[in-house]
Amino acid sequence: MENERIELKCIFGLICIIFAGALCSPLIILLSKSFIGASGKLSLENYVSVLHNEEFILSLQHSFAISGLEALITVVLAFLLAYGLHYTRLPGWFKSVVQVLLILPMFLPTLTYGFAVIYSLGKQGLITQLLGQQLFSIYGFGGLLISYIIYTLPPAFILLYNAFKYVDKHFIVVSQIMGDPPLRTFYVTSVRPMIGTIAASFILSFFLSFTDFGIPASIGGQYTVVATELYMVMMGAIPDFQSGSAIAVIMLIPSVAAVWLLRFSERFNFRYNKITAFEIGRDRVRDGIFALLCVIVIMAILSVFAIMFIVPFIKSWPYQVVFTTETLQRILSDSSIKIVYINSVMVAAATAVIGTVLAYMAALVNARSHLPGICKLLMDVFAMVTNTVPGMVIGVAFLFTFTGTSLQNTFLLIILLNSIREFTTPYLMIQASLSKINLSWETTGALMGDSWAKTIFRVIIPNTMSTVFQMLSYIFVQALVTISAIVFITGARTMVMTTKITQAQYFEKYDEVFVLSLLIFLTNILVKIMFDYLANHNDIVLHIKVKRKFQGLSKKSPRSGKPARLQANVQVQEYTIKNM
Repeated sequence: MENERIELKCIFGLICIIFAGALCSPLIILLSKSFIGASGKLSLENYVSVLHNEEFILSLQHSFAISGLEALITVVLAFLLAYGLHYTRLPGWFKSVVQVLLILPMFLPTLTYGFAVIYSLGKQGLITQLLGQQLFSIYGFGGLLISYIIYTLPPAFILLYNAFKYVDKHFIVVSQIMGDPPLRTFYVTSVRPMIGTIAASFILSFFLSFTDFGIPASIGGQYTVVATELYMVMMGAIPDFQSGSAIAVIMLIPSVAAVWLLRFSERFNFRYNKITAFEIGRDRVRDGIFALLCVIVIMAILSVFAIMFIVPFIKSWPYQVVFTTETLQRILSDSSIKIVYINSVMVAAATAVIGTVLAYMAALVNARSHLPGICKLLMDVFAMVTNTVPGMVIGVAFLFTFTGTSLQNTFLLIILLNSIREFTTPYLMIQASLSKINLSWETTGALMGDSWAKTIFRVIIPNTMSTVFQMLSYIFVQALVTISAIVFITGARTMVMTTKITQAQYFEKYDEVFVLSLLIFLTNILVKIMFDYLANHNDIVLHIKVKRKFQGLSKKSPRSGKPARLQANVQVQEYTIKNM
């Protein structure tokens, strides 16, 4: 166990160094810079100036208003969709299709959402032309609200859908036996156990929209929000870094409140001793209502994004609606597009590998070590901070920290930022997997003469490869679509697809926006399919391998005082350690 402590201490020290240099130091520098006045001395004048700026105060009010309303609508909608898939007798294929279609928007950058709404619901939009009139003005509040809901619905749905798996549906019968009316049964058995997750979904949806830059940059119009205000201050004709640092710090305040709210909501979480298998009864009216809701939501999302698959194949939307591949060929023949695409895929792939290794090492410290509790707590703190600090804030902090260094305007800096920014979800994924694995495997390996590292590489990692593939897929997709975090640190030489879309928007090359978005979408779909296949294949191979060995050992088990099956289990474990 001494080798384990030495190696894990080294891993723990490396993680602390990385987060100290790439997260803590930039945030400290950002905070200190916000207190440096024009004279170069410590002062509150930056905050006074910002808080007396009517445009900023209005933008802040707009952000709270639109994000709060969007989060409320999104959580209600996501809850109903998740509830409908768990508490109905709808066909399995229908439920699977709904789950897949609901997460499709996650494969697109948020900049695309705004343009999709413009080209679908604008004056010359696809839906407007089909209906014969524009439903509402899409620039400003209305367009932002629709785009934010589409943007935040997938992650909120995933969170609630997964949480419903751990709600014991058997209590529905108990509530009915006790004579509770239907509404009370619904609250006690479905809402009450989910309050903590509902709160987490609301906070997640709120912050995703509050800190997003892509959507308001494309469709915000005169309805300014704090994210675009920060961008204009930092990247405008006359950059004001002092005011920008103060705005970035102010954006951190809601993050602190979010951490407290999440901690507070945890007290409402239910803990069941076991989940009882329960089959939902048939109800045609109920199933029909939820099926209709799913179809309406899916059709609404698909109708908005359908234009993305049409514009690249139209000569000039909406004036020359003639099918052609000239637009696609013209854009894809541009050598700069090819370079930017290669840059994006390279950055996303490198981020996926580095981010996965970083998250895996942190999870080993937390779930598979005997290090002091403070070490494990520190890993959770890093995950909490990276999850709550807005991407734009980290981007500004990186700008201040690495300007003038050898890392400025390099792909390495973008990869480092993305790896830190996307740390939380992969860390939680692999931590859960590592916690479920037999804790005695390292001890058994040590008794058999294997080092701790050898056991990790030959036993632990192979048994968690499915989760590793999921981590790689998640980080790759997020790195390919991100814009808010990296918008401040990319340059002409390090341009990626999302910043190229921002440039195309500036020069009003909207057909190029959709072609680039289509490239991102198809690339993410292919990567997702590939990693899902690898994860499923790994599970099947591992199951067959252990099952065959188990059967062979059971047949060959010699007569002894131990039951054959028990002895075979021990031998299977030893075989796994020695031969995986």
